Amino acid sequence: MVSLTTPVCDFGWPAPDFALPGVDDRRHSLASARGPKGLLVMFICNHCPYVKAVIERIVRDTRELAGLGIGSIAIMSNDPSDYPEDSWDNMVRQARELAFPFPYVVDETQQVAKAYGAVCTPDFFGFNADLGLQYRGRLDASRKQAASGDVRRDLFEAMRNVALTGQGPAEQVPSMGCSIKWRE
Repeated sequence: MVSLTTPVCDFGWPAPDFALPGVDDRRHSLASARGPKGLLVMFICNHCPYVKAVIERIVRDTRELAGLGIGSIAIMSNDPSDYPEDSWDNMVRQARELAFPFPYVVDETQQVAKAYGAVCTPDFFGFNADLGLQYRGRLDASRKQAASGDVRRDLFEAMRNVALTGQGPAEQVPSMGCSIKWRE
């Protein structure tokens, strides 16, 4: 398992559009997922220890961000052939068990992950109301284990600022996680 960090935020970079099938049997796109104040696009999966460590915090933060007008969507772009935990059935199960407050979609061709330049799970892209990139950083100080409950909520604070001002913070700490499992 390769551990990677994300590149720095390219402020204003426009969100690539997509239309992907969700575990709720609906197709989801930028237009359907965005909120009036912005959109959080997350590349996650089921098997990654970095995601497992923070998935409940992701659910908490996206619920709170929805109240601030920020929509969220989670995209699973891994090739599940070597990682059965990332299968469609397991995506459906996880979304149901954790009551995901956001669409969980699959990027079978991996074209969306490539368009976004996603490199790891979790990889967070926070866009403002104009769908210009304002955040490309970590959720918080967690790694393969969740950090203490009182750590700074980097992603939440950044996206709250995006909701209020349209702009993300100048200083951002990259996200760290498992490499995306690309098809050969």
